[in-house]
Amino acid sequence: MSSKMYYDLFMQYSRRFVEILRQRIQGNSPLIQVVLGPRQVGKTTGVKQLISQYTGKSHYAHADDLLAPDRSWVLEQWQKALSLGNGTLLIIDEIQKVPNWSEVVKKLWDDEPNRIKLIVLGSSSLLLQKGLSESLAGRFELLRVLQWSFTESKEAFNYDLNQFLKYGGYPGAVPFESDYDRWYSYIKDSIVESAISKDIIQDNRVGNPALFRQAFEILCSYPSQEISYTKLLGQLQNKGNSDLVKHYIQLYCGAFLLTGLQKYSHKAYLSRSSSPKILLGCPALISMYRQPRDTDKELFGRLLEQTVGNRLISLPGEVYFWRDRSHELDFVFKYHGEIYAIEVKSGRMKPMGGLSRFCSEFPESKSIVITKENFEIFDHDPIRFLQEI
Repeated sequence: MSSKMYYDLFMQYSRRFVEILRQRIQGNSPLIQVVLGPRQVGKTTGVKQLISQYTGKSHYAHADDLLAPDRSWVLEQWQKALSLGNGTLLIIDEIQKVPNWSEVVKKLWDDEPNRIKLIVLGSSSLLLQKGLSESLAGRFELLRVLQWSFTESKEAFNYDLNQFLKYGGYPGAVPFESDYDRWYSYIKDSIVESAISKDIIQDNRVGNPALFRQAFEILCSYPSQEISYTKLLGQLQNKGNSDLVKHYIQLYCGAFLLTGLQKYSHKAYLSRSSSPKILLGCPALISMYRQPRDTDKELFGRLLEQTVGNRLISLPGEVYFWRDRSHELDFVFKYHGEIYAIEVKSGRMKPMGGLSRFCSEFPESKSIVITKENFEIFDHDPIRFLQEI
C-alpha cells in the first residue's frame, strides 16, 4: 500500500470512540471526558475529527508543544477557551506531561462550572489515573481507546484475519508491511521504545532499564499464556524477587503494552495472588519478536485467543481466565451480572474439557465457543454476540 493511499484511508476512517465523545459532550453540563490509551492508535486524529464536526467554538492544545509545560500553561489554555465564549470545547492532549495538572483542572472546573466542555487525552495510564483518583473524583468519564480491533482494520484497510494476526493493532505500520525490516523498526522504535522511555522510565522508578526491556521481550514470547513470576524471574539475567517482576508487569500494563489477566475465583484474594495470563496489546507486539509463519498453527492459535481476549478487555465488564489443575478455560467475562465462559477454538492442539468443567462448577455461567468461522461476528459486536448465542 502506498503512503498516499494509506493516509487517505486513515484520515477517512473514524473510530467508534469519536461518536461516543460527540454524544457525551452534546449535553448542557457534560463531565470532563478523559480519553486514555496507548501511543499511535489515533486518539489525536479522532479528537481532531470531532473538532471538525463540532458546531461550536473549540480550542486544541498539546502538552508536547512545550519543553516543560507547567500549571500556568493549563490555566492559559483554559483562558483561551473562555475567551471564545461559553460552551467552548477545550481539548488538552498528553495532559499527563503537566505536573499536578489535575489540581489545576479541579479548581478551574469547580470555580467556573459548565462554562467549558473539556476533553483531556493521555497515553500513560499510571500517571493519568493517579491524577484522576486524587483530585477529580466524580467529575469525569473515562474512555479507553486501545489498539485497533480486527473489525476496524478490516473496515479501514481491508484486512483479512490472517493479516491482522500477523501485523494488526497499529495503523501507522500498515504502509510498511511489505518490508518486514522497516515494519519491525517502526513498531520497535516509534511505539515500543517510545512507550518504554517516555511513558514508563521517564516517570517511574526503574533501577535497571536494560533488564526492564529484557523482561518485555520475554513476556512477548508468552502470548495468551499463564506465566509464573518465578519462571519469568528465572529468565532474567539478574537476581531479584517476584515483587520486581510484578512491578515490571504493572508498568507495562500502565503503558497499554500488555494486560495481565487474573485467575477467576469467588474469592478475591485468590485472584490477586494468582500468576497472570499475559495478553499483549495486539498481534504486532508478538510479530516484532517472532515473525509468524502461515504453517505455525500453535502461534496463530495463541494470536487468535489473545485477539479475543483484547476485544473483551475493550468492553465494560471484567475479564479473567480460569484453571483447575489440568482443566483450563480461556476467558471468563462478567457483564451486567452474567458470567460468560468463553473457549477459543482455532484448530491448534490444546487440552479440552475446561469449558464443561467450569460450567459444572459455576452452573450460572453461559457457555460460549468462538472459532475462526464466527470470530468476525463476535469482533464486530461482542456484547450482542454473547447475549444472543
